[in-house]
Amino acid sequence: MRIAVVMLCALSSASIYAQGAQAPSGRGAAPPPPPATETVAPAIPGVVAAGTKVVIVKDGLRSSEGPILMPDGTTLFTEPGTSKVYKIDKAGTMSVFIENTDRANGLALDSKGRLIATTADSIVVLHPTKEVLAKMPSRPNDLVVDKKDGIYFTLPSDKPSAVYYIPKGGQPTKVGEAASAHGIQLSPDEKTLYSADSNGEYLIAFDVQADGKLTNKRNFGKYQGLPTPESHADGIAVDSQGRVYVGIATGVQVFGPKGEALGLIPMSQRPQNLAFAGPDKKTLYLAGGSALFSVKMLAQGYPGRAK
Repeated sequence: MRIAVVMLCALSSASIYAQGAQAPSGRGAAPPPPPATETVAPAIPGVVAAGTKVVIVKDGLRSSEGPILMPDGTTLFTEPGTSKVYKIDKAGTMSVFIENTDRANGLALDSKGRLIATTADSIVVLHPTKEVLAKMPSRPNDLVVDKKDGIYFTLPSDKPSAVYYIPKGGQPTKVGEAASAHGIQLSPDEKTLYSADSNGEYLIAFDVQADGKLTNKRNFGKYQGLPTPESHADGIAVDSQGRVYVGIATGVQVFGPKGEALGLIPMSQRPQNLAFAGPDKKTLYLAGGSALFSVKMLAQGYPGRAK
């Protein structure tokens, strides 16, 4: 009986880390992630040059999440465990940008330059003025804002797990069911929405309708080199050529615009979120378990949207 209890506790803790969550105070902490170390990318034509290092920008964090490029060329990312948003300026200097964020996780910008985030139980505006846009029954994970200022976000613990949409000035509506929905992203033309099924081995795609609803759910691309079918897939980014980048258990899987697997950028920690940033949007920032990483890319992030 004691062995069974220990095994159940261990599996529970592992699950907390795998989903990038922070254990509530007083209930025990998730096991620490593996040490953050530099890794080396293989050649992926048009994406990254062979031998490019995945470097550590900052270590010793209580998880990192939600990197995003700001209009002034600075980069933001969140530390949900301390309810902070950090800023990296053009010189690489890091400072605290916002505190008391209620465990802000994913970040996005609307057309007015408002910084929007998922928090412990809400979709909120964090900056320049704090405002709650929607309260949810459980923790939203990630979000993306479309060209109409509608907000797509994932609710992994919904039953079943789902994608929601908040039209500009409206209320959240469930627009699609997606297993273990975590990271979320739109294609550059906003005709396709991608959802990361953390428990599966495929990236999920939907067609986006004019009213924001999602149809034609399908497997978009299969991840490479997974030790098990459980991918722990999370954050998603897109580049200017429509390629799709997904953080999975072993690193960053890169897909072509039609779902063809192009290669994997290996990492020492599972990337929980990622985004193209830097002044030329050719640096891929990767938020991991205890660290923030970056890698210099040949590809450029899609310029028409902050994320």
